Formats: sequence, structure tokens, C-alpha cells
Amino acid sequence: MMTKDVVMSSNSSTVQCTECYSASTGQRTFPPAPTKEWREYVAGWGSGIVNICITFPINKTMFRQQLHGISAWEAFSQLKAEGFLHLYRGILPPLLQKSASTALMFGSFEQYKRLLTENQVSNTSSMVMAAFFAGCTEAALTPFERVQTLMLDHKYEGRFRNTPHAFSSLRQYGVREYYRGLSAILMRNGPSNIIFFGCRDQLRTSLPESFDKFGLLADFLSGACLGAFISTIFYPINTTKTHMQKTLGGEFQSFRFVFSQLVKERGAGGMFRGVHVNYTRSFLSWGIINMSYSYLLELLKGPRVL
Repeated sequence: MMTKDVVMSSNSSTVQCTECYSASTGQRTFPPAPTKEWREYVAGWGSGIVNICITFPINKTMFRQQLHGISAWEAFSQLKAEGFLHLYRGILPPLLQKSASTALMFGSFEQYKRLLTENQVSNTSSMVMAAFFAGCTEAALTPFERVQTLMLDHKYEGRFRNTPHAFSSLRQYGVREYYRGLSAILMRNGPSNIIFFGCRDQLRTSLPESFDKFGLLADFLSGACLGAFISTIFYPINTTKTHMQKTLGGEFQSFRFVFSQLVKERGAGGMFRGVHVNYTRSFLSWGIINMSYSYLLELLKGPRVL
């Protein structure tokens, strides 16, 4: 690549800039613009932390229902019997996982979309591809979901002292053990991201104009409705993922095998056991995530932040 110095004059001022030309084609190119996605990564990370701190008890109730096929009241009774001090037991893995996951979800989506757009991919295609790639990128955090499953299952309550101990205990089973349930996570992440990013802005703009006076409320409602819908249709996949990850050591079972076994045991309706708690949690959770993400992003884009 070679460069040319170009001088442009305008009245009394003279501006010098550098244009880059391809040595092979002779066509003019420009250096890429500085990457700005760090704001999306930081805002996503912060929104994940806010969300987990608020919704962890609800999530724990839903997890017990998924794992044991019990009612919400029975799950609540289990947690009540264990005591308040144990209510937030196991919060560290989802706190680390969710904050990193939302950071990757929003940040990598914007980054992938920019790269695809710069390569002349259409807006719709770049959105779909970027959302799917962001979901696959999030799957790198599978070990956190894996350990969270073990920490929330009271069967392992006396086996693992804390989160670091659970992580180190899995080492004896090999690296593959950390990624048990990866196939279910990939099946969930990519499609759910496509729905979320594809409908997020359209849903917000479809709200009544009166909501524009309360921007954060509109962000909450659009994220909440999408989150409740997405989590409901993907609930059987999450239930299967939980059962794949509850096993410690031993044979790795495929998603298809575990899913079919659960359907035989519980029936199609049983695969949605606890879904009412799930969509309630997801409504609240994704409302908080979307609202806090939008707020933090605007804060980071403000005049005080570079």
C-alpha cells in the first residue's frame, strides 16, 4: 500500500490529509475508524450485575422446579427451610457469567455488525449474522453455567465449599467436563439473540407515544416483553440443559437423548414445569437488563465520558 499527501485549501486555512491507495488496484482506501464498542461492553457488563443481584432468588426457585419437577410453593419451601444465609449461595457463578454474558452479547453484537456492514453486508443480514455470532461467542462462558448448576443443586451442597472449590473440583474430570451442555447452550443463544436484536427497536417504537416521556420505562417494557417471550419458547431447551449439566463425571449424553428421556418421563407439558416462574423472572430480568443497559450506554456516551 502506498500513500499520497493531499493538500486542500479553503480561504486562509490549509488542511493536509493522507489518503491510502492500494498498490494492486490503485483504488483509494481509508484507515478504519477507531473502535467504539467498549461502551457497549461496559454497559452490558453493568446491566448484568444489576439484574443478577435483584433476580437471583427468583432464578433459584425456578431452577429447583426445573431440576426436581416440583411446584413453585415446594421450591420456595425448600429455600425457606435452608435459611436466608443460603439464599444467595451460588450467586458468584451467575454474577460472573451473566455480567460477562451481557457484555459479550451487546458488545460483540455491535462489533460484529460494524465489521459486517463495513464489508457491504446488508443491514438485515448483518443484524442476523451478528446476533448469531454474538450468541456463539457467549457460549465460551459455558463453564460458569456448568458450575452454577452444581452450586444450585442441594445434592452437592456438602461437596463444594464455594465457587472456586467447585471449579477446581471439575479439573479431575478433564476440560470437557466444564463444557457439558454446550450443545443446548448453542441451540439457545444464537436464535434467541436473533429474536432479541431483531425485535428490540421495533417493539420499543411500537409503544404508545406517551411512553416517550418515560424513556427508561419504554426500555424496560420492550426488554421485558421480549425476554418473557424468548425465555418461554426456549424453556424446554433450558430444562434439558439443566439436566445435562447436573451430572458430575460419567458418560456425556447428547441433547437429543436427554430431551427425549425428559419428554417420556414428564410429557410435553412437563417440559414447561415452572415456566410461569420463568417468564415472570425473565420479564423482570430482561426489563432490568434493557433499561439499565440503555441508561448506562447513554451515560457513557455523555460529554463527561470519552
